[in-house]
Amino acid sequence: MAEKKSKLVVIKTKPTAASVEDFINKVQDEQKRKDSFVLLEMMKKATGEEPVLWSNSIIGFGNKRYKSPNTGREVDWLLIGFSPRKANLSLHLTMDIKKHAAALKKLGKHKTGGGCLYINKLEDVDIKVLKGMIDTALKQK
Repeated sequence: MAEKKSKLVVIKTKPTAASVEDFINKVQDEQKRKDSFVLLEMMKKATGEEPVLWSNSIIGFGNKRYKSPNTGREVDWLLIGFSPRKANLSLHLTMDIKKHAAALKKLGKHKTGGGCLYINKLEDVDIKVLKGMIDTALKQK
């Protein structure tokens, strides 16, 4: 029987050798910069992994090959990560965020979309609930 070919998709977002700390230090908004360093330490502790800058804007921890249940396509991606975007902090917990409605209700001010969690600033959310969501995301890997 012939071996199935991998449907690995090469995406533009890839790990780089750029300095994560330098990237965060260039974030213009002081609150986002401070919050980014808090998230950096929180995710570093939760994963036991060193952060890597993916492309030019996502700070990722670990990596995993994900397979789409719909298409069968595979992609190499980070386990968890975040990005200090202009509008908000975008957290990539790589889990079905909607399955965590109970935690989201307790979290505080946030938005969700496309598998991401969007927070304006960390003081808007319950840090313990956020840590729990990060731990839950990592357990699902």
